[in-house]
Amino acid sequence: MKVSYNELQGLCRKAFQAMGFEDGDASDAADMVAWMQLYELGGLAALGRGLDFLLADQGERPPELVYSDGDLAVLDSHGASVLKSSTLALELGFAKARARGLAVIKIRHCHNRQLIMGYLARLAGRGMNVTAFWRNAQAPDGEARTAGAEQAAATPLIEQVVGFRAGSSVPEIRVYAVHEVPEENEPNDGVTLIMANHVDLLPSLRSEYQLDLLARHQESDLLACRERAMQQGIEVDDGLWAQLKALATRLLVESTEASRSGAGAGTHDND
Repeated sequence: MKVSYNELQGLCRKAFQAMGFEDGDASDAADMVAWMQLYELGGLAALGRGLDFLLADQGERPPELVYSDGDLAVLDSHGASVLKSSTLALELGFAKARARGLAVIKIRHCHNRQLIMGYLARLAGRGMNVTAFWRNAQAPDGEARTAGAEQAAATPLIEQVVGFRAGSSVPEIRVYAVHEVPEENEPNDGVTLIMANHVDLLPSLRSEYQLDLLARHQESDLLACRERAMQQGIEVDDGLWAQLKALATRLLVESTEASRSGAGAGTHDND
């Protein structure tokens, strides 16, 4: 089915509120999903893959600043989605890059990293050159050396590089398969961001290991996607749309019950 951008953003916002997001965070998260879907970058698919995790994640532990100096900051998200944990890191990086010209931000132990792209678009709109890159998580060490495990170990990692030019509404994206990564390489569940206020940061990747370019999205391609979506509507999966509507309905029911229980005069006049 197809929906408008406003319909998608509005339903996602209500769904995120039902998941326990604060109002501002829910609006931000909904913008990120709708932004990706507008450019045919799979925002809803990424949300769908992480939906069970978001529903189960009721922790209130905020992201922790592990290290910071003039040019670098490392934050630990404690396993939270980037929809809940990346705002602090990005604003910190933006401030550092404005003051120093260049900043590197590392966000550790985070999920739904694909969805960070919409936040990066905001920074680019504020005049910042931004590049982000991350790898798919690997299986933990210590698994049995069965034939199946050896085959899995031979599967290349997927590394994604996303670069926004300052002032651009769309990125350049590269997706690579990385071969021959050593077994001792640690699990990858973080994202690295580089920000510069005066230098273009091109989304390319070089490695001593074999690389295969799997996908490339250029600015012109993404702008064409947006134009098509604005004219024809945004394609959404019927099943996921129904899930989001069910979450939004739950929020409406809970709000109605809360307002009914609070109706009428209070016990004290100074409520």
